[in-house]
Amino acid sequence: MATPSHPYKTQPERAFWRASVGSRHYADLTNMWQPMPLVKTDRIATAGSCFAQHIGNNLAARGAAFMDMEPPPPVFSSASEARKWGYGVFSCRYGNVYTTRQLIQLFDEAYGTRTPLERVWEKDGRFYDALRASVDPVGQDSSKTVLALRARHLAAVRQMFAELDVFVFTLGLTEGWESIDDGTMFAAAPGTVAGTYDPKRHVFRNLRAAEIRADMLAFWDRLREVNPGARMLLTVSPVPLAATATENHVLVATTYSKSVLRAVAGELAEDVSDIHYFPSYEIISAHPSRAVFFEPDLRNVSQFGVDYVMRHFFSGPLAEEFGAGGLRKENDLELICDEEKLDQSTDTGAFTSHAPHTAHVGVAAPDS
Repeated sequence: MATPSHPYKTQPERAFWRASVGSRHYADLTNMWQPMPLVKTDRIATAGSCFAQHIGNNLAARGAAFMDMEPPPPVFSSASEARKWGYGVFSCRYGNVYTTRQLIQLFDEAYGTRTPLERVWEKDGRFYDALRASVDPVGQDSSKTVLALRARHLAAVRQMFAELDVFVFTLGLTEGWESIDDGTMFAAAPGTVAGTYDPKRHVFRNLRAAEIRADMLAFWDRLREVNPGARMLLTVSPVPLAATATENHVLVATTYSKSVLRAVAGELAEDVSDIHYFPSYEIISAHPSRAVFFEPDLRNVSQFGVDYVMRHFFSGPLAEEFGAGGLRKENDLELICDEEKLDQSTDTGAFTSHAPHTAHVGVAAPDS
């Protein structure tokens, strides 16, 4: 066989900009990823930023074995109402896991090797789980109840990690707030949902690429110890930051965060055989899309954009396994995003308007 005149001669069409992007309508792009091996019997769990909810919703709608380890109690009148309390959003009721530091700390806490010092926040006489404050819009009547509910939650998380086949994790943020005492990173800054911000106890952290990579590799090692056959699918959320705690303009801060997360996700997918990457970030945010997939606020992704991403996800062998059509319409499913609280009022009314009747859902102790 003759040696090609230069190394690009043997590259496929998708490797060339003019052929695969420049001369095509954006709606006609193909081969955006090489789908990971996935079948309907694979038990799939999801976690991460808000955008991860789309993948879980669409996998479930297409018949995948989506894991829901904490289903809603019958007090709710609809799935949409239950979602406001953290049910049916991800595979467990942990709310948004925006950072890699949250993820590995959640794993360690679930398996009993770590206990955060700051686990309960208070607001207006009600008590909240500091690690997932937004999943309970009205809070509980005591710290004891909060801790009992967290123990039940962690048992579900532990079971999820032990039994899953595929873990889908959407990296969302590099920025976070953590406890000075023990480094616990919270999903929301103290004081935004509940609790009180104290600069003597809380510090801002903008994770570096090396830290994120170390977090993910440590999490991967831990996951494979308890579940040797586990695989992982990484995505990066295309949703810009709602706000930044750095001195940078929010657009600059967003570019930093997404660039770092994308770089680490790409390295992990290249270096580890059972870690895969799906380019939802590029599909939505790359300049050839001309921002057509964003809502007028240029932050939230439209249903049209979600459908387009899912069309690429369910391509090739995944289209054969799950079907090429039947995209789940999510207009009636509000995304649950802790980060939105940074751009909203934090008065009590903002978090009690969705309470189902007067019941405080999930207040029963674990043995009830």
